[in-house]
Amino acid sequence: MPKAKTASTETYAVVGSDEAEIKRVAAELAQKLVPQDAGDFGLEVIDGVADDADQGAAQIRSTVEALQTLPFFGSTKVVWLKNANFLGDDPKARSTAVQSALEELATLIDSGFGPGVTLVISATEVDKRRSFYKTLVKRAELQVFDRLDSTRAGWEEEANEIVRQHAKRRKLQFDDDALDLFVLLTGGDTRQIENELEKIDTFLGKDRSVRVELVRELVPVSRAGVIFELSNALSARDLALGLMLVRRLLEQGESAVGILLVAIVPTIRNLLLAKDLMEQHGIHLPHSPFQFIAAMNRLPGKATEHLPRKRDGSINAYSLAVASQHAHRFAASELIEAMRVCLDANVKLVTTQLDHELILTEVVVRLLQEPSS
Repeated sequence: MPKAKTASTETYAVVGSDEAEIKRVAAELAQKLVPQDAGDFGLEVIDGVADDADQGAAQIRSTVEALQTLPFFGSTKVVWLKNANFLGDDPKARSTAVQSALEELATLIDSGFGPGVTLVISATEVDKRRSFYKTLVKRAELQVFDRLDSTRAGWEEEANEIVRQHAKRRKLQFDDDALDLFVLLTGGDTRQIENELEKIDTFLGKDRSVRVELVRELVPVSRAGVIFELSNALSARDLALGLMLVRRLLEQGESAVGILLVAIVPTIRNLLLAKDLMEQHGIHLPHSPFQFIAAMNRLPGKATEHLPRKRDGSINAYSLAVASQHAHRFAASELIEAMRVCLDANVKLVTTQLDHELILTEVVVRLLQEPSS
């Protein structure tokens, strides 16, 4: 993050679209910056939630006045412009009144405050094109927390790290399967992550180990969670669980074509791609998904040019890495045949009147039944 500041200026900014994380980080930062002996007099909070442009401008000017007022007690004080909602790209933020007030604040940040005065700004929906944001980039210690886009390929890796960091603060230790399921059920939403971790934390007491059974019991099961569980059941060759989850998704109103294309086909495809990489390039069964990713990153570009990609062009490695944990349960010929079965099922689902559950059941059975000896 940019950290260029004048010697006499202490400015910190916590911004982005992830409201829950911004509130948490900014609150911790403000308390950390206030000296312990200052008490309530060491922190001056200015509510940045404005109903209109005039109110927003008034709050900015209150911040300026607070920065120009020396501490009453002790030698330091922190001024916190909290939850500002006038730094984005809406009529209130674009108004002349707010922009003029922000120019005044930016000038003060540039020139510096009185000795011992620190500014903290927390805000969501910040317009990064504006000159005030550029002042923060230049002069403030800036932290940006944007909400994770769970519709983007590869989001699981980023969400995995977010959960690990939040769990570490609570000294919770997730099993790999439990972490994967928790990530999918919470979808990278930091507010939900914190809420569900708090439930788990309270439930466990002194025990710090989080297992997949506990996640299933405590974290609400969404559509995405059932699809994830179905993918796991297919990868683990658990026929009974796979059939039960297909039935549950159909009962929840999911279309058979959707189940096939969203859950079954991607699972088989990833298993086949992971199996092929392991056999063609001598990658051993990894102890964790990240070991497989490391091994895959060492391969020449020609060996990975056929793999699924994210929007930015990088390999969608996490899903393949998860599949690599289970690929040893299948022969490559079984997975190739399973893809043919899926193609046949897709044709039946869209061109015939056959029972949809029966078609999906046939796919699952043909994939998961153990080969005859």
